[in-house]
Amino acid sequence: MQLNHFEDIYREYQHLVYNIALAYVQNVEDAEEITQDVFVSVHEALGTFRKDAKISTWIYRIAINKSLDFIKSKKRKKRFAILISVFRGDDSSISEHTEFNHPGVQLEQKEEMAFIFKCLNDLPVQQRTAIILAKLENKTQAEVAMIMNTSIKAVESLIQRGKRNLEEKISKSEGFENFRRLNKS
Repeated sequence: MQLNHFEDIYREYQHLVYNIALAYVQNVEDAEEITQDVFVSVHEALGTFRKDAKISTWIYRIAINKSLDFIKSKKRKKRFAILISVFRGDDSSISEHTEFNHPGVQLEQKEEMAFIFKCLNDLPVQQRTAIILAKLENKTQAEVAMIMNTSIKAVESLIQRGKRNLEEKISKSEGFENFRRLNKS
């Protein structure tokens, strides 16, 4: 498919970008905001896109970077709110992490999945990205390597270490059996 116009690109990749963002932030509103930011960046940089890479790879990279930037920004805002509350002597400005709001999770599984995603979010960025792309986005290791701009061996290692770290985090809680069941699929 030849994608020449921004509108074509948006139609083709809007769900991909939204799903990546949602995998990182687990909140519909935040994922929508990230998706909008990604496509603003795509629109602004479309003229500079090098044709030596696939456009989907380029858009994945932008979506991952925007998602990670969004998370860092939220953490900075939270730290700033904590400092302000210390000086004011009140904790009303401290807000918890955005509520887990993932449309693909049934109400009865929400607590379990929120815990699993929290553990996933605690992984190092490279491990988290490799797992999101390989397990949630169903990308091959070769595709993950291309998106992450690394080797297939490195991706293999990141996924294995990430799975091991996830299993460690989850095994320390009662969510372990649910993780094992999810991990087998």
